[in-house]
Amino acid sequence: MARQLCLILDFGSQYTQLIARRVRELKVYSEIHPYHLSLESIRSRAPRAIILSGGPASCYEPGAPTVSPELFEMGVPILGICYGMQLAARLLGGKVTAAAEREYGRARLQVTSPGGELFHGFHAGEPVAVWMSHGDRIDALPDDFSTCATSDSSPFAAAWSERRRFFGVQFHPEVAHTPRGSEILWNFLSRVAGMSPSWTMSSYADQAVADIRRRAASGRVLCALSGGVDSAVTAALLYRAVGERLRCIFVDNGLLRAGEAAQIENVFGGAFGHGLVVVDAGERFLHELRGVTDPETKRKIIGREFIAVFEDEAKKSGGADFLAQGTLYPDVIESVSLRGPSQTIKSHHNVGGLPERMRLALIEPLRELFKDEVRELGLELGLPRPVVMRQPFPGPGLAVRVIGEVTRERLDVLRAADAILQEEVRAAGLYESLWQSFAVLLPVRSVGVMGDVRTYEHVLALRAVHSRDGMTADWAPLPPDLLQTVSSRIVSEVRGINRVVYDITSKPPATIEWE
Repeated sequence: MARQLCLILDFGSQYTQLIARRVRELKVYSEIHPYHLSLESIRSRAPRAIILSGGPASCYEPGAPTVSPELFEMGVPILGICYGMQLAARLLGGKVTAAAEREYGRARLQVTSPGGELFHGFHAGEPVAVWMSHGDRIDALPDDFSTCATSDSSPFAAAWSERRRFFGVQFHPEVAHTPRGSEILWNFLSRVAGMSPSWTMSSYADQAVADIRRRAASGRVLCALSGGVDSAVTAALLYRAVGERLRCIFVDNGLLRAGEAAQIENVFGGAFGHGLVVVDAGERFLHELRGVTDPETKRKIIGREFIAVFEDEAKKSGGADFLAQGTLYPDVIESVSLRGPSQTIKSHHNVGGLPERMRLALIEPLRELFKDEVRELGLELGLPRPVVMRQPFPGPGLAVRVIGEVTRERLDVLRAADAILQEEVRAAGLYESLWQSFAVLLPVRSVGVMGDVRTYEHVLALRAVHSRDGMTADWAPLPPDLLQTVSSRIVSEVRGINRVVYDITSKPPATIEWE
């Protein structure tokens, strides 16, 4: 059966990725594309449904993101969310103005009609909790639109046009603060668009293998295998697709955690065809990072050196045509604005950190997936659970956890401290429940006293967060006795640290990593 597509056009909303996630959780395949995707490109993808995201702009301002009015004549069911609804209303003859007060936060929706089954299962007059986030309002609907829900601040909180098969909501059904949001999305996808819950990790694996075979043809592929779930799943897919034409390379860049290189060799040494090629490049990376303190420069140097190492190894092995890596969607959206008007946050070494000219073509089979989807795929492919559930580790390694200049001495201090944190988190049975837990060495020294002697040594920050996909994260309230044990052990056992602090900042406003 051909894959059914829900196409999401991105107008720059902070929630666009959540829309894609919610649709996928309903087992419907979704893709995010920029709002300016041409009608020809949209038609060629043959979507069964289209969702217009929210966005920060006002649709009546000059230069505001827009679409062709012809989009609404295609006969494909369209759901406009917030800005998407306002834009459609304005393009089709309605009126949108600035609201007297921004409507932000929890609100109560009053359903007035099923809205062509968008609100199937909801009772008329029933109050429904929703999440609003907009500064404009619709003052008049286009002629062929009908209201199906209101709120205290909006007489047109939801509306639809039977002729155009358009449905619009002023709230955000994709966020957790709209408890019945998934029900509304499912009504749109299933009852309106006639889509079925047919997209699974098994079907994704089959499609990814077919895509790799088509892309790689008879070429030889190098896979950057770091030992994490992303690269391991990538390698497993590649091995299914190209077999013995795959060669996996593990680069020990000198920026790894304590004992990590040996552990990766032990787990993956005999896996995936030719096994694992191990490259000791620690001196090379440390030399290039000498004196560098800027985070973006660090990432770009590491990305450049990774590619140089792989190209060197390709020559040694008789040549290669492709480099495969485990790039995920959060890496892409934070590094470069490929899908829409989203802002670059930082360059991930395997995305924005790549050099402009490469001799190896890239294969990135996980580029559209979130971390929890990759874990599900890893289990589907039969990878060991300890590999699948391994906490994310940044591609640039400890270079972005040593704030400031990266030196061997500072790396050794951080490794020792981080090893204690990891040991105690596992002993407390919290490792798999946390998205990440790690230590950060700060470029700050503080005065202390140890054994009646004044010290002036490093400050270490601990960080632990809960997250589903890395796009947002909440700081984790680790038990006080655990924090006390970790702090006491680090100060006692790691020479060079006399103060430990705990990071209680969520994402946003912070990122998960410090650099």
